[in-house]
Amino acid sequence: MSYQRIDRISEQVRREVDQIIREDLSDPRIQGTFSVTRAEVTRDLSFAKIYISIFEEENRAPMMEALKKAAGFVRHELGNRMIIRYAPQIIFEQDNNIEYGLHIASVLKKVQAQENTDEQDDE
Repeated sequence: MSYQRIDRISEQVRREVDQIIREDLSDPRIQGTFSVTRAEVTRDLSFAKIYISIFEEENRAPMMEALKKAAGFVRHELGNRMIIRYAPQIIFEQDNNIEYGLHIASVLKKVQAQENTDEQDDE
């Protein structure tokens, strides 16, 4: 199986899971601003890691718990929507890339501000 096919399937899984979470899950813990950032499907299509970025810190733990409990339902719905022989096992993971990027940006701003004050002290 080529990597291009796996990449296409991963992107389709990402889109479908995003739609399932937003439209079909009625758990009140699934709320706030979130994004399904990516999906990584194994070559044999047996597992799919779904990465979720949740912007409100107070919603992260309850929402991840709700998603993990709904993984079976999401897998069933994914199997109904996609034309594949077997729907992969769904594994939800929290994606911290946005938070990490914000942290790096704040560190860079501090370094830049420190350099500016050092330059002013030298003058």
